Amino acid sequence: MATLGRYPKGVAKRAEILETALALVARQGFRQTSVRDIADAVGLTPAGLLHYFESKDDLWVAILRKRDELDASPGPADPDPAGTLAAVVGHNAEVPGLVQMFSNLSAAAATDPEHPAHEYFRERYESVRATLAAGLGRMQASGRLEATVDPEVLASILMAVSDGMQLQWMFDDSRDMGAHVEAVIALARAGNRPPTANGSPS
Repeated sequence: MATLGRYPKGVAKRAEILETALALVARQGFRQTSVRDIADAVGLTPAGLLHYFESKDDLWVAILRKRDELDASPGPADPDPAGTLAAVVGHNAEVPGLVQMFSNLSAAAATDPEHPAHEYFRERYESVRATLAAGLGRMQASGRLEATVDPEVLASILMAVSDGMQLQWMFDDSRDMGAHVEAVIALARAGNRPPTANGSPS
């Protein structure tokens, strides 16, 4: 089992490792960042670095959790959770390495229940979906979202569009991830109507 050493020194070192790793992955890319790169940057050997984590995969999961802490994701009282989600997705274009990490680990974890990231992604999807659905419900109650929309279904759709656009963006970075999420949100906002063939509202 990983240990943090003498408290609070071990806790502080682990935090330093995660902050450094987050910056390295965001800048260099997931595949281009090794445990040795991170260890060198914080003055440790690879073995010394992994003393703070269960395994290399546990390190990657810890980096994702650290990213979640820093991201301005929709919160319980967010007045516009859909807009916040679109902004977060749009910001991801500035950290391509983290997009690569998220997509790679989510694919691996989804197909292997024993993968260290499996529980992280399961909990994350469940939590984000519930928070987003609750916020969409508040939007609906205030008349800003179509009454016929199921908030939980829309939350799942927005998350799927977010993840799917990240994959497309890795193949073609001219794709505006945030704009596509916003387009789905716009269709569900109260008062919107789908465009006719000539482009004007029906």
